Amino acid sequence: MSYQRKDPFYKKAKDKGYRARSSFKLKQIQKKFSIMKRGDLVVDLGAAPGGWSQVASEFVGPNGTVVAVDRLPIREFQNVNIIRLQLDMQSPKLLDFLSNDIKRDVDVVLSDLAGNVSGNWDLDSDRQLYLASLALSTAKKFLKKDGNFVTKVFRGANLKEFEDEIKDEFEFIKHWRPPATRKTSAEEYIICKSFI
Repeated sequence: MSYQRKDPFYKKAKDKGYRARSSFKLKQIQKKFSIMKRGDLVVDLGAAPGGWSQVASEFVGPNGTVVAVDRLPIREFQNVNIIRLQLDMQSPKLLDFLSNDIKRDVDVVLSDLAGNVSGNWDLDSDRQLYLASLALSTAKKFLKKDGNFVTKVFRGANLKEFEDEIKDEFEFIKHWRPPATRKTSAEEYIICKSFI
């Protein structure tokens, strides 16, 4: 807790009413890469506690929609354009919801999914790549042509295999580490734009 209190992004998140310090990572990604625009439909995978959904809601505006998906329950939002779904991202119910209730293609898929970190670099990297692969598989089902995708990865020996998996799917792919990332963290993000 004492570490968190000293963390400037943790304090900023509290002051601004964001549910997680990671909100600022998405703000920085958006500022640099413009992955979202007004009116977009955004699906936020692994959304709990909801910090990325809050930020996405601001960028898509009142005419846009954010679908926050997580197996864990997510507290209700004040943002009226956020829809909470408590289910696994691979559940057919997500496809049913987007097809039958939203009835439009998805503009952006976000994934800040993360597993428990063991401290074993190779194991943690592979676990994170597995989550990123699941997120990519979900994104490929829902994204419209020219849609955008952002996912978290850890640097590791098998990262190239994942890069090979995405290189034919998007016109623009970039690794980036937002300034809000903790210095001790191995994480970075892959920004994918213009789904083919």
